[in-house]
Amino acid sequence: MGRPARLPLLRSWCALPGLQRDQRQRCAADAGRLQDRGRQRRLAALSWSTPFADPILLPGGRELVTLKDAATYITGLPKKESALPEWQAAIEALMLCSRGGDPMVARIGVMRALHRGAVREFNSDRKDPHWGKRKLERDE
Repeated sequence: MGRPARLPLLRSWCALPGLQRDQRQRCAADAGRLQDRGRQRRLAALSWSTPFADPILLPGGRELVTLKDAATYITGLPKKESALPEWQAAIEALMLCSRGGDPMVARIGVMRALHRGAVREFNSDRKDPHWGKRKLERDE
């Protein structure tokens, strides 16, 4: 008994001989669309000189205007401070942004790390909201 005959390796089931020409073309178009699906989501890498929408104000009065400014500031931090989870998240967001993400993500990461100890307090002196209060005709 001999070895079974080898079938030719097909790239896809679209190349089967029993399919009609228009079916093959449709199948090839679908395969192309499926391959392109992953490429559409990739963004072009941003330059390190990309500016933030609004500059980040540092406690000393300095400003971080570009991604490079933020990266330089973060790399200049002491090791103990840069090892904190907030700064690690900011570094990760900055790296993601440099590979094609939104600069706003990096800005938010740096701002959260800078203000990690700040506690938001309720200010009761604010103006009372007018929602739900209707004016009476006699009050107009």
